[in-house]
Amino acid sequence: MSNLEVQNKFQMESLDALFEHATEGIIIANNKGNIIKANPSSERLFGYEKGELLGKIIEELIPSRYTHQHVKNRENYNAHPHARSMGKNMDLYAKRKDNTEFPVEISLSYYKKDEDTYVIAFLIDITERKKHEESVKKLNQDLEKKVRERTNVLQEALIELEKSKQQLSDALVNEKELNDMKSRFVTMASHEFRTPLSTILSSVSLIGKYTTTDDDEKRQKHVQRVKSAVTNMTLILNDFLSAEKLEEGKTFVRKEDANLKQIANEVISEINGILKPGQKVDYKHVGNTQAQLDKQMLRNILLNLVSNAIKFSPENKNIHVQTNISNSEIIIEVNDEGMGIPKEEQDHLFERFFRAKNVTNIQGTGLGLNIVAKYLEAMNGKIDFTSELDKGTTFKVTIPNE
Repeated sequence: MSNLEVQNKFQMESLDALFEHATEGIIIANNKGNIIKANPSSERLFGYEKGELLGKIIEELIPSRYTHQHVKNRENYNAHPHARSMGKNMDLYAKRKDNTEFPVEISLSYYKKDEDTYVIAFLIDITERKKHEESVKKLNQDLEKKVRERTNVLQEALIELEKSKQQLSDALVNEKELNDMKSRFVTMASHEFRTPLSTILSSVSLIGKYTTTDDDEKRQKHVQRVKSAVTNMTLILNDFLSAEKLEEGKTFVRKEDANLKQIANEVISEINGILKPGQKVDYKHVGNTQAQLDKQMLRNILLNLVSNAIKFSPENKNIHVQTNISNSEIIIEVNDEGMGIPKEEQDHLFERFFRAKNVTNIQGTGLGLNIVAKYLEAMNGKIDFTSELDKGTTFKVTIPNE
């Protein structure tokens, strides 16, 4: 045997050994797709006995849902054979003898012999790799989920922190406004109380000197002055206490069955003490008398509107009050024949401590209409007005009758 024959024999034995003992499955098929050779690894891979794969069509090793397309792919490959990996960016599956499926990785090559083309397929079972990939994918998904959850928690915490910061800031602003209001009220009250207290002091001193029956008219005059001064002080204190409760959020609507006509009559009787000479409150009621109302809020609304009408009207002028209850609304109208409100100042009328320039010489806190507006807001009501200088003002309050 020559050296060349020895070398060729060695190469053939080496190739046979490589084919027989390769850990990868190796299958060789002709151009019709028939398996002409399969190594032991491929037989083990697909669960066949030795030699069982020979002669089978290659599509028998592929899940039935893919066979139709695989025939076309095989024909295309035979028309233009080249070395390549199959199913790039795809999941490939093979079918065992028992019809179970498993994921595979396939590389193709070819060779020609006697004008015929033969395809070599190298197959690897990647089940474990897929399990590992799925495990890694699940871990990544779990990690991403945890990151999202932690991010959401952090964002919610930041939102709550920002909200708390804003609430604290708002609370500090409210506290400052409340303290400013109290300071301003103390200053204003000390000024507003000075006049009625002086009136009370002087009248009480004079009453003590009028001891005879003939002095009764003079006594009554000073008693009336004392009543008027006390009423004014009560109204000022009432404004402050109402404003403070509203600012601190301590005011709540408490509706109950109430007689509107009776409440209005009580309020008018209560403030008769501040009527100027010749003034008179003309009151009438229309419709039902009973409604669901917050009595205290309604009293404060009426007290403020009627006392304002008295204060800002001259002597010998009437104040007209009308109340009306229908099935849908409760309406209160207070009309005076007083000095009116300057047109350019009407937009500020319901602001806290606002006083028009034409009433600076008249006692008042500048809180009354602001309180009325806030009470009506709490009761889903509204207040409108019309006013003309030196002719008077009409306020109209509308509250839903629920």
